[in-house]
Amino acid sequence: MLISLIVPCYNEEASLPILYDALCDVRKSDTSDRNYEFIFVNDGSRDKTADIIRDLAAGDKGVKYVFFSRNFGKEAAMYAGMQKAKGDYIAILDADMQDPPSLIPEMIQDLDSGEYDIVAARRVTRKGEPKIRSWFARRFYKLINRMCDVEIADGARDFRLMKREVVDSILSVTERQRFSKGIFAWVGFRTKWVEHENVERVAGETKWSFWKLFKYAIDGIVAFTIAPLRIATYMGLFFSFAGFVYLLYYFIKAIISKIWTQIAGYPSLLCFILFIGGLVLMCLGIIGEYIGRIYIEAKGRPIYIASEESKD
Repeated sequence: MLISLIVPCYNEEASLPILYDALCDVRKSDTSDRNYEFIFVNDGSRDKTADIIRDLAAGDKGVKYVFFSRNFGKEAAMYAGMQKAKGDYIAILDADMQDPPSLIPEMIQDLDSGEYDIVAARRVTRKGEPKIRSWFARRFYKLINRMCDVEIADGARDFRLMKREVVDSILSVTERQRFSKGIFAWVGFRTKWVEHENVERVAGETKWSFWKLFKYAIDGIVAFTIAPLRIATYMGLFFSFAGFVYLLYYFIKAIISKIWTQIAGYPSLLCFILFIGGLVLMCLGIIGEYIGRIYIEAKGRPIYIASEESKD
C-alpha cells in the first residue's frame, strides 16, 4: 500500500525542514509494509523553498514535487498534489506544522477499519488566533451552512486523509474557482472528524491576511449557493411592495384631506434615493460576482501551470 502526503508550500523555507523531519518520523514509526511518498507543491515561492525541496528530493526517493510557474494559490496547489499522488490513501497538510503530522498514524488506522472513507481534522479551539478573525470565522461558518445544501463543519481544515476513490471524485470537479472545504463536503463519503486544539506556526508568518480570508469566504459562498441572488430578488420585491404601499397611502391621504400638493421633503427624499440606489448597486454587485465567475469558467484556462516536476 502506498500513502501520499501532499504539502502545498508558499515561502516556507523556515518550516520545511521541520515538517520533513516530522513526516520522516511518521514513516519510520510505521512498521507495516506501507510505502510513503511526500509530494511538495511549490506555489510560486520567492524564497529558497524550491531549493530546499530539490535538496530533499535528491536525498530521498520518496520525495516528489511540482513547481508552479507563478503563485496560483493553495487551492490549485492541493489540486496539483492530488493529480500527482499515486497512493491508495492521500493526505493534505500544511507546511507550517499547524496540521500535526503526529495525527496521521491514527488517521490511517481509522481508514483501515473500513468504516470511513475520509478522516479529517477539525480545530476545537482558536487559541492564538486574533479574536476578530475568530469571530468572523465562526460567523462565516454559520452563514454558509444556512445558505448551502451541504454542511461545512466549523473549524474544519484541509488536513485530511482520503481513500483513492474520494480523491478521484474531487479531481472530477474541475472548476477553476475552487473552494475545497465545500468540495470535500459536496462529494460526500463517510467522514470521521479528528478534533485537536489550534497549533501555532513553527516558523514564518501566515500568508492569510484578513482581506484574503474575506475574499476566500466570498468565493466559498458564491461557489456553493445562489442564496445571495435570491436575497437580492427578495429585497427588490419588498421595496417594490413598500413603494406601492407608500404611494397608495399618500394617494388616499390626498383624497381624504383634499390636499393635492405638499411641500417637498428634500432631505428625506435624498436619503431615500441614496438608500435605494445603494441597494441597487449592491444587487448589481452580487449579480456581477456570479457573472464574473461564469466568465472565468467559460475561458477554460488551466487551474495551474507547472514549470518543473520531479520524475516518477
